[in-house]
Amino acid sequence: MTRRVFAPRARRELRQAAAWIAEENPDAAERLLEAALQAGEMIVAKPMLAHMRLELAPERYRFWPLRGYSYLLVVDAQHKPPVIARFVHQARDLPVVLDDLEG
Repeated sequence: MTRRVFAPRARRELRQAAAWIAEENPDAAERLLEAALQAGEMIVAKPMLAHMRLELAPERYRFWPLRGYSYLLVVDAQHKPPVIARFVHQARDLPVVLDDLEG
């Protein structure tokens, strides 16, 4: 079930982040993947716990910081069930990176 929670782009972004981390620390990469999957389960159960950030995306999108990591899960809360549309590092230029999110 959790796998379908991640849109293809978010899955790709998560895999890329884990691969980059695994180059230095494979265990840390596994922990990142596990944390993301757990967050996905929580998002499916309670999507409205994620926060709106209207300066970054339209109202339908909510943001869930991945606890213990510098990543954000961008959730399309209007989709039923909710879908994680993006998996992005918080140090990136978020307005630019998320500019393609539609309302």
